[in-house]
Amino acid sequence: MVTALAAVSAAIGIFFFGWILYVVLQKGARALTPAFFLELPAPPGVPGGGVANAIVGTLVITLGASILGVPIGMLVGVFLAEFGRHSRLAGVIRFSSNVLMGTPSIIVGMFVYATVVVRTGHFSGYAGAIALAVIMLPIIARTTEDMLHLVPHTLRESALALGAPYWKMTLGVVFRAARAGLVTGVILAVARVSGETAPLLFTALNSPNWGFPNEPMANLTVTVFNFAMSPYEDWQQMAWGASFMITVGVLIVTIISRFAMRQKAHRR
Repeated sequence: MVTALAAVSAAIGIFFFGWILYVVLQKGARALTPAFFLELPAPPGVPGGGVANAIVGTLVITLGASILGVPIGMLVGVFLAEFGRHSRLAGVIRFSSNVLMGTPSIIVGMFVYATVVVRTGHFSGYAGAIALAVIMLPIIARTTEDMLHLVPHTLRESALALGAPYWKMTLGVVFRAARAGLVTGVILAVARVSGETAPLLFTALNSPNWGFPNEPMANLTVTVFNFAMSPYEDWQQMAWGASFMITVGVLIVTIISRFAMRQKAHRR
């Protein structure tokens, strides 16, 4: 009975996932023209244009968030799993990480707005990357800790018995054994922030032009929000196209990483 219920639950989840993909593909594919990828948004009421600046802005902001959030999150996870483990500091970090993971993203956006945007006097791609990095941080830290805990202690003991320092054993043995799980955690974090809109409304805002990281930057999620709420049919169509880009982008990154990890495991 439990197996049957689990199978039905999985089927329901897959059904809604497929339904969402179908609707996004059906409505978003119509907007995928060369102009959609190469041109800037047209003025309101003027047909044509594209979201080239939003595509570039999303890539830049997400890359910046990954550069900030992934190393720090992994270092926190390594401390919790290998060095701190049962210390009082580790307990405080775990509690704080769990609270931060459950904090609404709009609160994170308001925090970065108050600490970065207000102090600098303008919205920027940097502020957007910081907000997304804060959201990624607890996810990566928690995933890293869980994946390292799954590595058998016999591997650690074998490396230490050969005279390897603890830090070298962690990087050379434990990290390699947990590599697939660590990559999956990073992908989950990137997928989570790829669809965030509220933090970017408070930090990166949006721009109809090509923007630099120290200026307001266009991004796909805020563009979807603005275009979908507009009364113009062509903007609404481009909102579906941008939604399609976000969905397909996350799928492609996930499939490529899974395939790469599977190929490495097969070579071994």
